[in-house]
Amino acid sequence: MSGIIGKKVGMTQIFKEGAMVPVTVVRAGPCVVIQKKTEEIDGYTAVQLGFEKQKEHRVTKPMKGHFKKADVSPMKHLREFRCDNPDQFELGQEITVDIFEEGTKIDVVGTSKGKGYSGVMKRWNFSGGEKTHGSKFHRGLGSTGQHSYPARVFPGKKMPGQYGNERVTIQNLEIVRIDKENNLIAVKGAIPGAKNSIVYLSNTVKSY
Repeated sequence: MSGIIGKKVGMTQIFKEGAMVPVTVVRAGPCVVIQKKTEEIDGYTAVQLGFEKQKEHRVTKPMKGHFKKADVSPMKHLREFRCDNPDQFELGQEITVDIFEEGTKIDVVGTSKGKGYSGVMKRWNFSGGEKTHGSKFHRGLGSTGQHSYPARVFPGKKMPGQYGNERVTIQNLEIVRIDKENNLIAVKGAIPGAKNSIVYLSNTVKSY
């Protein structure tokens, strides 16, 4: 298995070899195998995992049949993880933090905190104008379309707008500690999202 679904608990610090290491604690799993994707039927190989039980009345009829096929109770969160041989897993099998080891590198995917409509200084780190007396340009965007040429705003121009609340991937984070009894993983550094937000942990694709 290449990954697991988890929930961000918060940040703390761990002392390792006499050094203080800032870590983010994630409650990873236990997840349940809901579906197996095969090359013959789906065109690729993967395993669908479910995380956290859902109340029956909140599940649609098609999804109830999907969970019934795997003989598991409805789950709140579903996510596919690629794997070379899905046949090594059984429907309803429980996936825990045992798939990871301390010291390995992983990628973490989450949804960043939404900061609402923000200006260019907060959103894009613009320096702004002069702060002195008499200046009428402090936190503005500045020129966007110029005059006779090009007389239009180019696509991709950095401007004010929605900041945050988007899918973010942080690569090559080290697993500092694993608590198998409580399904907790301590990841070095910060990860996207607020407390209790859903994150996806998977083996890193770029090791450096």
